[in-house]
Amino acid sequence: MSVIQNLWKHEYIITNGVKLHYVTQGTGPLMLMLHGFPEFWYSWRHQIPEFAQDFQVVALDLRGYNDSDKPKDQSAYVMDELVKDVEGVIQGLGYDKCILVGHDWGGAIAWFFAYAHPEMVERLIILNLPHPAKFAQGLRTYQQLLRSWYIFLFQLPWLPELLLQLSDYEAIEKVIQGTAVNKSAFTPADIDAYKNAAAKRGATTAMLNYYRNIFSNLFSQENWEILAVPTLMIWGENDTALGKELTYDTAAYINDFQIKYIPNCGHWVQQENPDLVNQYMRKFLVS
Repeated sequence: MSVIQNLWKHEYIITNGVKLHYVTQGTGPLMLMLHGFPEFWYSWRHQIPEFAQDFQVVALDLRGYNDSDKPKDQSAYVMDELVKDVEGVIQGLGYDKCILVGHDWGGAIAWFFAYAHPEMVERLIILNLPHPAKFAQGLRTYQQLLRSWYIFLFQLPWLPELLLQLSDYEAIEKVIQGTAVNKSAFTPADIDAYKNAAAKRGATTAMLNYYRNIFSNLFSQENWEILAVPTLMIWGENDTALGKELTYDTAAYINDFQIKYIPNCGHWVQQENPDLVNQYMRKFLVS
């Protein structure tokens, strides 16, 4: 890993009033990667060198995470602001469009960005985050409500922060390692990296504020047009938080849609089975 890390660079960009940290490698068209909870740019460590062969890959730390700014107000984490962050990053890097890749919360932002700015998204790749319309439908079912119990816990003040921070951020390890099917995908050093990122001042509350805005962020929109951006969804079938059924009939919302299921794989799909994820992404990008 050390040789690969010597090839990527750590940079900062100011967009929408915040300074965001990112890791970049390669030259060419822009491929922008957005991570999920409770991660940071590091969740794309297996994809950055692979796609840097053909793209300028930029793996962002979302606002509130790791080395990016962490605004204190909960209102700083509404979807409109997150979409503006992405718009500013693309333009600030000197591009007018990108290949947009998102996982978990990064996937949610990517969905909303593609709808808001389809002209800026050449292709969209979503990993283990349903279309917002499908997610909203799912949360009306008892089965998905049980899976999403943590969303309601995270609405509480201060207690979720305390629970995440207990025993040297042991909950971060349980969230990631405990729900992975391929547990060998995460070394102790990987888990430590996620714990250290969550332990940075202000990060825990910022990460939780995404969830504290979730009902306005994800479910405020009732009517979804047909998305014209070619879209690939990659889904680890054994996701404990998001049921596979949330992916069914997604094609009704997208003009050009493909889905690839990966069996015996959990929520952390690009880390648990990186070779297959990279293969599906590359095939989609050249099709």
